[in-house]
Amino acid sequence: MELSVTQENFARALSIVGRVASNRTGLPILSNILLRTDGTRLLVAATNLEIAATCYVGAKVVRQGDITLPARLVSDYVGSLPKGTIELSSKGTSMTISSGNYSSIMTGVDATEFPELPSIDEKQAVTYTIAEADFKQAISQTIITTSNDTSRPVLTGVYWHTDGGQLYLAGTDGYRLAQRRLFETTSEIAAIVPTTSLQEVLRTISDATESVEVLFDDTQVRFRVGEAEITSRLIEGSYPNYQQLIPKTSDVTATLASGEFSRIVKVASLFARDSGGSVTVTIDSEKQQLSIHSIASELG
Repeated sequence: MELSVTQENFARALSIVGRVASNRTGLPILSNILLRTDGTRLLVAATNLEIAATCYVGAKVVRQGDITLPARLVSDYVGSLPKGTIELSSKGTSMTISSGNYSSIMTGVDATEFPELPSIDEKQAVTYTIAEADFKQAISQTIITTSNDTSRPVLTGVYWHTDGGQLYLAGTDGYRLAQRRLFETTSEIAAIVPTTSLQEVLRTISDATESVEVLFDDTQVRFRVGEAEITSRLIEGSYPNYQQLIPKTSDVTATLASGEFSRIVKVASLFARDSGGSVTVTIDSEKQQLSIHSIASELG
């Protein structure tokens, strides 16, 4: 394999996929990144068998080929190089990476040892295209209420489902609940996406991202962000009927400025760290006032 790429594009691709590479001692190949030429592009990929990340980089390819290299080493090395052109040349399981006055030889592993990357039949997949701002906000609003308890795996992910022609995202840990309605759709879905996978997608989004394409099949979901793709297994199981827990009516309703409310809660929570993290919300309808307070006996 022989090719050249720009340092900026190669470093970003390595940064995206490198986070997925695993350090499982039983499968050392998972700590490597796959590099494979594809026409005039370089495929950069990593997997931990639960999540797979791929990213394409434009390249000037002289000789086709593939190899796997230690994820952390190659990511740190390329990230330390100055901006400009990087030359890559492999012979057997050795890769020479050069840029200006810098040159290194890394020993890798034959690409045939690398696990097969997951595939999705895009013609059969349920597909949504979500604006970048809406995607980031919806995911951020729902992953905060998912659970870390692996004994209840269905609660460790965000539930994507359609109801009444609307796409909803929901997350709960059995105590807290968040639901976000996205948009109208005729494509039906009911799937639980692992929180860890969604966090990886959020890290992949850059200022240049305009939208995120989401593709579901029966067992997997793929998120396409520009030239990068994050593919994840879905969580098996039935999600609880959380909607029955949402009150249909309420005795008291308050409309607040979100920014001011958020600041007040953050200030009050500083004193709630030693009291279970709870704050008290009081609404006085006569005074048209909502107050939030917390007590820490040793602090104030």
